Amino acid sequence: MMEKIRISAVRYANTYPFIYGLTESGFDKKAIIETDHPSACAAKLISGRVDLGLIPVAAIPDLKEAHITGDYCIGADGKVRTVQIMSNSPFDVVNKVFLDYRSMTSVKLVKVIAGRFWRRDLTWIDTSEYFDFKSIGNNEAVVLIGDQCFEYENQYQFRIDLAEEWKRFTGLPFVFACWVANKPLSAEFTTEFNNALSLGVHNIDKVSERFSDSGSITGNELRKYLTENIDFLLDNRKREAMALFLQYLKEL
Repeated sequence: MMEKIRISAVRYANTYPFIYGLTESGFDKKAIIETDHPSACAAKLISGRVDLGLIPVAAIPDLKEAHITGDYCIGADGKVRTVQIMSNSPFDVVNKVFLDYRSMTSVKLVKVIAGRFWRRDLTWIDTSEYFDFKSIGNNEAVVLIGDQCFEYENQYQFRIDLAEEWKRFTGLPFVFACWVANKPLSAEFTTEFNNALSLGVHNIDKVSERFSDSGSITGNELRKYLTENIDFLLDNRKREAMALFLQYLKEL
């Protein structure tokens, strides 16, 4: 019997359709599936602890081999809601920004936007799992990702949605994470995996019902988030956006 493919998926609400598809199709019986924070997904794929991961786009250059797998991603064509920079001071007086330790792509995205588009030289502070994101002072901001944005956004007076800001300057959507393998996978596996993802992406109402009470984003708000904010199809415009972002990272 062939060894099962090991998969790491993000544990946020934007991944619910993928988890639904993988489990409802029975694909989870053919693979070992774990859920992690985005940065942990990347670390596992880079180290070889998994074979396939839903990893931050910013981590792709760190892989010795990177094989984008399937037709789906975590993207947004405008406001995403779950990747924001927030502050209680107007952004033109902010000089220090605390970066969510769970993220790779989003913290690099804000640096690209700040340097290339805002023309701001800010002080960037890394955080850890024990950092209190509610404790920032005057002239300070935080970059937050994931479901916690729904919890914290009303506690900050000033907020910028980073996917919306990217589109404002580039006219393109943004891809936060995509499925990447660190070795070639068989065509049979890839097709079956892609079909499983498709099952979830095309059944958002059922996904929303299944995960309605699973996290910070609940009920109809979850359905709206998955249909109005997240764009799952990895189409040519998103691939163009990925290439542009990775080019900007080289220049950063």
